[in-house]
Amino acid sequence: MHSPSSPSARRWDGSRTSAPQRRSLRIAPDSASRLLRCGQTTSCSHCGNPVEWYPGADDRLVQLHPHELPVARVPESCRWHVSRGIAHPSGDGSNWCRLTHDVLCPARPAPTTAPQLSGLRRSLALRTRRLLDTGILTPPATPAEGAPPGEAVCRPARPIVQLLFVRYLASRPVDELQCVAQTRRRTRCTAEILGPSGSHGVWTLAPVTAHHGQLALPSDFMAVYSLSALPYQEQLRWRAQRCRDHAAASTAGDLAVADWEPFDPLRHHEHIRTRLPTHGRRPGGHAPRRVWS
Repeated sequence: MHSPSSPSARRWDGSRTSAPQRRSLRIAPDSASRLLRCGQTTSCSHCGNPVEWYPGADDRLVQLHPHELPVARVPESCRWHVSRGIAHPSGDGSNWCRLTHDVLCPARPAPTTAPQLSGLRRSLALRTRRLLDTGILTPPATPAEGAPPGEAVCRPARPIVQLLFVRYLASRPVDELQCVAQTRRRTRCTAEILGPSGSHGVWTLAPVTAHHGQLALPSDFMAVYSLSALPYQEQLRWRAQRCRDHAAASTAGDLAVADWEPFDPLRHHEHIRTRLPTHGRRPGGHAPRRVWS
């Protein structure tokens, strides 16, 4: 048996007391993603509690609670599991499971199908209250009293953006999209994609079209923030969600997942807005422009 002072001494569980120096992780320059891991930790924009983003089997991002829970506490319809970096809406046969953050988010109505999660939901609500009291979390803006009906929908919280001939659903307003690049201080860049010198898109009314072979509905229109008129490189910068400085710095890696989700009019119908934003209307009360695609 080696003495505790021996260089090769091990702990009680067999692990080494001093780990050898490891090589740093690197990403291939031609990789489609510059992220080192698929589960990105961030905070919910509504309640401020930590969440983890994972890609789902249908290529959409899923917000999961960062901790596993015993399956006895989670209804079968709410169970998720992560396999090889992909989130699946079911259990994996073990005694532990994951669940989506929407079930626990204090800013959302409590689901009636999971009363056994009320204790965990209350603890997250208390943390949200502390964040609000300390000023760390800013409550969402509420429409002013006396505003005409429909005025609250003039600024979509999750706008539909068209770039590179593809429509995406953004996770936040266009002017709040933040650069995902990592700075030299190993923090996320605080610059916005739009920025004061960035290229702006155009709000238009486009017909609601369905994917997977469904017929289009030519009589239904929705507000779309179109970037199709921008140069190709500028549209690539938007899709990569990088500010102008980090778009030119190809060596800077990503610290978060881009806030784009492929738009599906059937699955995302609650985010469809039929009016253009107030700041996007033309002066003089002209009718909004309709664009057929």
